[in-house]
Amino acid sequence: MSRRVLVIGGGPAGMFAAVTAARQGAQVTLLEKNDRLGRKLLITGKGRCNVTNDCDAPEVLKNIPRNGKFLYSALSAFSPADTKAFFEQNGCPLKTERGRRVFPASDRSQSVLDALQRQLRASGVSLRQQARVTGILTRDGAVCGGQTSDGTFEADSVILATGGLSYPATGSTGDGYRLARELGHSIAPCEGSLVPLETAGGDAQQMQGLSLRNVSLKLLNAKGKLLYQDFGELLFTHFGISGPMALSASAHLKGEGCAVCLDLKPALEESRLDGRILRDLAAYQNRAMENALTDLLPRSMIPVILRRIGVDAAMQANSLTREQRRALVRELKSFTLPVTRKRPVEEAIITSGGVRVCEVQPATMESRLVRGLYFAGEILDCDAYTGGYNLQIAWSTAYLAGMAQKNNR
Repeated sequence: MSRRVLVIGGGPAGMFAAVTAARQGAQVTLLEKNDRLGRKLLITGKGRCNVTNDCDAPEVLKNIPRNGKFLYSALSAFSPADTKAFFEQNGCPLKTERGRRVFPASDRSQSVLDALQRQLRASGVSLRQQARVTGILTRDGAVCGGQTSDGTFEADSVILATGGLSYPATGSTGDGYRLARELGHSIAPCEGSLVPLETAGGDAQQMQGLSLRNVSLKLLNAKGKLLYQDFGELLFTHFGISGPMALSASAHLKGEGCAVCLDLKPALEESRLDGRILRDLAAYQNRAMENALTDLLPRSMIPVILRRIGVDAAMQANSLTREQRRALVRELKSFTLPVTRKRPVEEAIITSGGVRVCEVQPATMESRLVRGLYFAGEILDCDAYTGGYNLQIAWSTAYLAGMAQKNNR
C-alpha cells in the first residue's frame, strides 16, 4: 500500500513537495485553503517570478543571513542548477538577467505556475481547494491525519508548507505557525524581511519617486557599526526607502538607532569628486546653485542636498566657498537617513522567523518532535536576500520533504 501524504499549502514549496512525494510513489493529497494555487507565486518578482539565482549552493548560503547552515543538506540535494533543469524540462524556458536572477523567458509568473500544475496532474496528486486545515492529528507521537473544514484525511505523513505572514491577501496568514505550535513546536518571532524601510525627517519624502542606480549603501547601528553594505538600486518613497538594496538591508535591521548611509558617487574618491564639482561650478558660474548641479544630481535631490549643507538654492555658483564645496563632497559621499522601523510584515516579500530549525532534521525536514511531520518553505525560520534565493530555499526544502516520502511502510 502506498504511503499516504498530506501536503498543507498550495504555494511553491507545497506544490513542489507534492510533486516530489508523488514521484516517490506516495499517494499525495494537496490541501489549499484558497480557490486556486500559487496566488503569492503569481505576484513575486513584480509578476515575473524570480525563480532562482544562477549560482552554486555555497553562493546561495552566503546570501542567507540566518540559519544558513541548516540548509546545507537541502541545497546540496537540490541546487539552483536542479531548479533550472526542472522548469526547463517541464515547459518553462528560463533566462538569466543582471545579478544572476533567473526568470521565465515569458516574463510571466503564470509560466512557472503552469509548469508546477502540469506536474501535479502528471504525477497523480489529488488536489483539494478551499480546504482549510483546522488541526493535524497524531497518535502515539506520530502523525495520523489532518482535520479540515471538509472532514478528516488519514495520512502517514504531513508536509506543512503554509508560508509565513507576508502578503496575507494571498493566504499567508500564519496558519502553519498555529498548527506547528499545537504539536509542540516553538516559533521564532516573526517580522518582515525584504521589506521597505521608514526613515525620519522629510528628505526621502521630498524625493518621492526618485530611483537611484549604481549607488553604495551601508546600514549602521546606533554606535556606527557596519551591519550591512550593498551596491545597486534604491527608491525614495512617501515613507522612506525601497528598492533591492533597502529590502536586503531590512534583513539586518536590529534594534533602534540604525541609519542608512549612501555614497551617491561611489566611483569617485573625494578628491576626484571635488574636481568634478569645480568643473561644474566653472561651467555654470553665473547660475543659481539649484541649476548648477543638474549634471551631477537628479533635480529632485538638489534642494535636499543644498539644504543639508546650509547653502541657499538661489545662490550663484561662483559664490560657493571652499568650505561649502567640501561639505557638498562629504554629503554626496555620506548621505545619511535615520531608519525608524521596517514597514509592516504584510508588505514584506518574505517572513523572518518561523518554526525553529533546531526542532527539524536538516537532512529530511522531518520534525524532531513528531514523527511523520515535515516542513518546507517560508514556514521555517530561514530567509535570504533578494535575488531568487528565497524561492530556492522553498524548492530545496520541499525536495527533501518530498524525497523522504518513499514508501517504507
